[in-house]
Amino acid sequence: MRSDARNGKTLKVFIVSLILTAVCLLTFVLCTPISAQADEDDPAITTLSNDGTDVDPAYLEGDLGGLTFRFDNDGSGSLSATLQILLLLTVISLAPSILIMLTSFTRTIIVLHFVRTALGTQTTPPNQVLIGIALFITLFVMSPIFIKINTEAIVPLQNGEISMEEAFDRGLGPIREFMFDQMEGSEKDLELFLDIAGIDGVETRDDVPTTALIPAFILSELRIAFIMGFLIYIPFLVIDMVVSSTLMSMGMMMLPPTTISMPFKILLFIVADGWDLIVGQLVRTFY
Repeated sequence: MRSDARNGKTLKVFIVSLILTAVCLLTFVLCTPISAQADEDDPAITTLSNDGTDVDPAYLEGDLGGLTFRFDNDGSGSLSATLQILLLLTVISLAPSILIMLTSFTRTIIVLHFVRTALGTQTTPPNQVLIGIALFITLFVMSPIFIKINTEAIVPLQNGEISMEEAFDRGLGPIREFMFDQMEGSEKDLELFLDIAGIDGVETRDDVPTTALIPAFILSELRIAFIMGFLIYIPFLVIDMVVSSTLMSMGMMMLPPTTISMPFKILLFIVADGWDLIVGQLVRTFY
C-alpha cells in the first residue's frame, strides 16, 4: 500500500512538472519577438504604402508575407479598443483596493462584523453573506458618485473630448468630495498626515494632496465603525451580565453563560428588528 501511494504521488509530481514545463515553453514561444528582414528580391514580400496616392496620410498598411500591419489614426483623439481593454483590466486589478479603501465598504463591513460577534453566532451569517450585503450597501451609497464619475469623466474620455489626465482628475474629484464630507469632525486625522508629510499652508480642499487624504479617510472610517460597534455591543453585554449573574446565583457554575444568553440575544434582536435598525442607521451616517 505504501509503494502504491508513493508511486501515485510520484506520478502526480511528474504530471505537474510536465504541465509547468509546457506552460513555460509556450510562454517563451509566445513572448519571443519575431524578427523579420525585408528582402527586395523575395516575391513573397509585398509592401503597400500610401505614397503618391489620395489616401489619408494617417492611414498606413503593409503586408509582410502572411502578416498584415495596419495603422489607422483618425485624429479624433478617441481611445482604440486595445487601449480601452488595457485600461479596463488595470481598473479591474485595482478595483478591490479602490472599493475597500475609498468607499463606504470599510465602515459597513466592520459594523456588520460587530453585529455578528455581539450576537455570539460564530459563522451566522457567513462571511460571504456579510461581504455581499456590504457590497450592495456600498453600491447604494456610492451610486450617485459613480454616476457623476461616469457622466463627467468616463463618457467624455470615450468620446475623445478630454485627455486621459483630465479624465483622471475629473473622476477623482467626486471621490475626494465624498471623503472630505465623511471626515467632517475628524480633521485631526487629516492634520496628522499633513504634519507627517510636512505640508503647511493648507487653506482649501484643493490644497490637500490625495496621498494624505486617503489614509486620513481610512483612519476616520475605522474610528466611526468602532464607535458604532461599541454602541451595538452594549445591549448584548447587558444580557450576558444578567444571564451570568443568574447562573452564578443558582450555583450552575459549569454551564457556559454564552450558551444560555445567545437565544435571548437573538430574541431581542428579532423583536427590535435589529437588521432594519442597524442597516438603516448605518446608511444614514453617509448622508
